[in-house]
Amino acid sequence: MTFKKAITLIITHLLAGAFGVALGIYLLPILTAPTAPATSEISNLSAQAQYSGEFQRDLAGSDFLHWGEGKVSLSPTTITLMGKLAPGPDYKLYLSPKFVETEAAFNQEMDTMVLVGDVKTFDNFVVDVPQNIDITKYDTVIVWCESFGQFITAAKYR
Repeated sequence: MTFKKAITLIITHLLAGAFGVALGIYLLPILTAPTAPATSEISNLSAQAQYSGEFQRDLAGSDFLHWGEGKVSLSPTTITLMGKLAPGPDYKLYLSPKFVETEAAFNQEMDTMVLVGDVKTFDNFVVDVPQNIDITKYDTVIVWCESFGQFITAAKYR
Protein backbone atom coordinates (compact mmCIF):
# COMPACT_ATOMS: atom_id res chain seq x y z
CA MET A 1 0.00 0.00 0.00
CA THR A 2 1.34 3.41 -0.91
CA PHE A 3 1.67 6.27 1.54
CA LYS A 4 -0.90 8.34 -0.39
CA LYS A 5 -3.41 5.49 -0.29
CA ALA A 6 -2.88 4.98 3.47
CA ILE A 7 -3.44 8.70 4.17
CA THR A 8 -6.57 8.68 1.99
CA LEU A 9 -7.95 5.67 3.89
CA ILE A 10 -7.25 7.26 7.26
CA ILE A 11 -8.92 10.54 6.24
CA THR A 12 -12.00 8.86 4.75
CA HIS A 13 -12.41 6.62 7.81
CA LEU A 14 -12.10 9.59 10.17
CA LEU A 15 -14.69 11.51 8.15
CA ALA A 16 -17.06 8.52 8.15
CA GLY A 17 -16.59 8.14 11.91
CA ALA A 18 -17.24 11.85 12.53
CA PHE A 19 -20.37 11.66 10.36
CA GLY A 20 -21.57 8.63 12.32
CA VAL A 21 -21.04 10.36 15.66
CA ALA A 22 -22.87 13.50 14.46
CA LEU A 23 -25.74 11.40 13.12
CA GLY A 24 -25.91 9.51 16.41
CA ILE A 25 -26.04 12.73 18.43
CA TYR A 26 -28.93 13.90 16.25
CA LEU A 27 -30.87 10.61 16.09
CA LEU A 28 -30.39 9.27 19.64
CA PRO A 29 -32.74 11.80 21.30
CA ILE A 30 -35.38 11.04 18.67
CA LEU A 31 -35.08 7.28 19.15
CA THR A 32 -35.09 7.43 22.96
CA ALA A 33 -37.74 10.15 23.43
CA PRO A 34 -40.83 9.09 25.36
CA THR A 35 -44.20 9.20 23.69
CA ALA A 36 -45.34 12.79 23.23
CA PRO A 37 -48.38 13.88 25.24
CA ALA A 38 -51.68 13.63 23.39
CA THR A 39 -53.23 16.74 21.87
CA SER A 40 -56.24 16.27 24.17
CA GLU A 41 -53.98 16.35 27.26
CA ILE A 42 -52.25 19.52 26.03
CA SER A 43 -55.63 21.11 25.26
CA ASN A 44 -56.98 20.31 28.74
CA LEU A 45 -53.90 21.69 30.49
CA SER A 46 -53.78 24.74 28.20
CA ALA A 47 -57.37 25.58 29.09
CA GLN A 48 -56.24 26.05 32.72
CA ALA A 49 -53.29 28.29 31.76
CA GLN A 50 -52.90 31.86 33.00
CA TYR A 51 -50.49 32.88 30.25
CA SER A 52 -49.56 31.89 26.73
CA GLY A 53 -46.97 32.76 24.14
CA GLU A 54 -45.77 31.60 20.77
CA PHE A 55 -42.52 29.86 19.80
CA GLN A 56 -41.50 31.06 16.32
CA ARG A 57 -38.92 29.63 13.94
CA ASP A 58 -37.51 32.97 12.82
CA LEU A 59 -35.80 34.14 16.02
CA ALA A 60 -32.29 35.59 15.70
CA GLY A 61 -30.67 32.66 17.55
CA SER A 62 -32.66 29.92 15.83
CA ASP A 63 -31.55 28.13 12.66
CA PHE A 64 -32.51 25.07 10.60
CA LEU A 65 -31.28 22.69 13.35
CA HIS A 66 -32.35 24.71 16.42
CA TRP A 67 -35.93 25.96 16.44
CA GLY A 68 -39.34 25.68 18.00
CA GLU A 69 -42.84 26.55 16.88
CA GLY A 70 -46.24 26.45 18.50
CA LYS A 71 -48.28 27.73 21.41
CA VAL A 72 -46.77 27.66 24.89
CA SER A 73 -49.20 27.81 27.82
CA LEU A 74 -48.26 28.42 31.45
CA SER A 75 -50.12 27.75 34.66
CA PRO A 76 -48.66 27.72 38.19
CA THR A 77 -48.29 23.92 37.92
CA THR A 78 -47.48 23.14 34.25
CA ILE A 79 -45.95 24.56 31.10
CA THR A 80 -47.17 22.99 27.86
CA LEU A 81 -46.31 23.23 24.19
CA MET A 82 -48.79 22.50 21.44
CA GLY A 83 -46.26 22.41 18.62
CA LYS A 84 -42.81 21.12 17.69
CA LEU A 85 -39.17 21.49 18.62
CA ALA A 86 -36.19 20.55 16.50
CA PRO A 87 -34.91 17.31 18.05
CA GLY A 88 -31.78 17.43 20.14
CA PRO A 89 -30.17 16.22 23.35
CA ASP A 90 -30.60 17.53 26.87
CA TYR A 91 -33.21 20.26 26.37
CA LYS A 92 -34.00 22.37 29.43
CA LEU A 93 -36.88 24.76 30.02
CA TYR A 94 -36.05 28.09 31.65
CA LEU A 95 -38.09 31.10 32.73
CA SER A 96 -36.53 34.54 32.29
CA PRO A 97 -37.54 38.03 33.43
CA LYS A 98 -36.28 39.33 30.08
CA PHE A 99 -36.90 38.16 26.51
CA VAL A 100 -33.79 36.69 24.89
CA GLU A 101 -33.41 35.15 21.45
CA THR A 102 -29.71 34.38 21.09
CA GLU A 103 -27.06 32.26 22.79
CA ALA A 104 -25.10 35.39 23.82
CA ALA A 105 -28.17 37.02 25.39
CA PHE A 106 -29.05 33.77 27.19
CA ASN A 107 -25.56 33.50 28.67
CA GLN A 108 -25.64 37.17 29.71
CA GLU A 109 -29.01 36.85 31.47
CA MET A 110 -28.64 33.29 32.83
CA ASP A 111 -28.11 34.46 36.43
CA THR A 112 -31.61 35.98 36.43
CA MET A 113 -33.31 32.86 35.06
CA VAL A 114 -34.76 29.83 36.76
CA LEU A 115 -34.53 26.25 35.50
CA VAL A 116 -38.00 24.69 35.38
CA GLY A 117 -37.14 21.19 34.16
CA ASP A 118 -36.29 18.85 31.32
CA VAL A 119 -38.00 18.82 27.92
CA LYS A 120 -38.10 15.18 26.83
CA THR A 121 -40.42 15.23 23.80
CA PHE A 122 -40.26 17.17 20.55
CA ASP A 123 -43.91 17.04 19.41
CA ASN A 124 -45.80 18.76 22.22
CA PHE A 125 -44.53 18.72 25.79
CA VAL A 126 -45.68 19.04 29.37
CA VAL A 127 -43.21 20.21 32.01
CA ASP A 128 -44.27 20.38 35.65
CA VAL A 129 -43.46 23.65 37.41
CA PRO A 130 -41.79 23.10 40.80
CA GLN A 131 -43.71 24.59 43.74
CA ASN A 132 -40.92 27.04 44.55
CA ILE A 133 -41.19 28.79 41.12
CA ASP A 134 -43.60 31.71 40.73
CA ILE A 135 -44.30 32.12 37.00
CA THR A 136 -45.57 35.68 37.58
CA LYS A 137 -42.00 36.81 38.36
CA TYR A 138 -40.93 36.07 34.78
CA ASP A 139 -42.17 36.94 31.30
CA THR A 140 -40.33 34.59 28.93
CA VAL A 141 -40.05 30.83 28.51
CA ILE A 142 -36.87 29.49 26.85
CA VAL A 143 -35.79 26.10 25.52
CA TRP A 144 -32.02 25.61 25.80
CA CYS A 145 -29.78 22.69 24.82
CA GLU A 146 -27.64 22.17 27.92
CA SER A 147 -25.19 19.71 26.32
CA PHE A 148 -24.08 22.06 23.58
CA GLY A 149 -24.92 25.45 25.10
CA GLN A 150 -27.27 26.13 22.20
CA PHE A 151 -30.29 28.44 22.11
CA ILE A 152 -33.33 26.65 20.68
CA THR A 153 -36.30 29.01 21.04
CA ALA A 154 -38.10 31.48 23.32
CA ALA A 155 -41.54 33.01 23.76
CA LYS A 156 -42.67 36.06 25.67
CA TYR A 157 -45.81 35.24 27.65
CA ARG A 158 -46.42 38.44 29.64
